[in-house]
Amino acid sequence: MTGPAVRVDTASAVPPYEQIRSQLAALIGGGRLPEGERLPTVRQLAGDLGLAPGTVARAYKELEAAGLIRTRRGAGTRVAALPAPARAEAERLTRLARAYVAEARATGADEAAVLTAVRTALGR
Repeated sequence: MTGPAVRVDTASAVPPYEQIRSQLAALIGGGRLPEGERLPTVRQLAGDLGLAPGTVARAYKELEAAGLIRTRRGAGTRVAALPAPARAEAERLTRLARAYVAEARATGADEAAVLTAVRTALGR
């Protein structure tokens, strides 16, 4: 995976596997991890994040069940093609997010303030 990094906040109430799953799902849905992009192995990502391999395996299993990634023996884990409706929805969501970020930055908000506002809106 040459794209954006996944981060885990061990102090968060959200379980680490869910943090990994949701971040990768957002990166895939938003197009930042394109179809065919190879993801790190379970062991590699677990080592990078300082987590147990089972934690990463659970996140990958849920992503695979959702049709977002595919694992093939010998070929590794790769980003799957999004179905057309999911792709259109992801593109719309990305456009909305970009518009929000542009408006927020126009008010002088920095990245931390923008992320805090999004987390607040999500109820976290």
